[in-house]
Amino acid sequence: MRFLLTLFTISALALAGCSSLRDSRVNPANWFGKSKSEPRAEQTEQAGNPLIPENEGEGVFSLMGDKDHEGTPVAQVTGLEIKQVSGGAIVRVQGITRRQGAHDVRLASPTEGEPVDGVLTLRLEAAQPEDTAIGPERTRVVNAARFIPERELRRTRSVRVIAETNVRTSRR
Repeated sequence: MRFLLTLFTISALALAGCSSLRDSRVNPANWFGKSKSEPRAEQTEQAGNPLIPENEGEGVFSLMGDKDHEGTPVAQVTGLEIKQVSGGAIVRVQGITRRQGAHDVRLASPTEGEPVDGVLTLRLEAAQPEDTAIGPERTRVVNAARFIPERELRRTRSVRVIAETNVRTSRR
């Protein structure tokens, strides 16, 4: 009985000591913090579309890309959450479109999914009809998610999601 009491006391003290790891960077659940929103900086007009690659691939799978996606940036990003999963992370984004009826919502990557200087940039896009009602905000909410493999996650310090009027960032 004395052995069990000693073992229980030591286990309870060790478990209480683990609470200090709850907010540390060692805990994988804390790798990405809360996201922060900031207004989008105005960009100068570039020659050509940066989303369309200049050299087209000539393989069997080159026709299977997102070439038919007619998405435009949504009006505002309202939420960004990154969840650790086996083999990487899932980036979940919530946004608000300008009009009702948006569909085919995607997180497009202008940099082919590769982080640039440790920043993975994604753009929240949707196919948005021009002839629908504006409607209340709750009817214009859209959600999108994207899986980020661990090999890309190793080079990523922050994830940045761009909308038409704002940018939301989550840092490690």
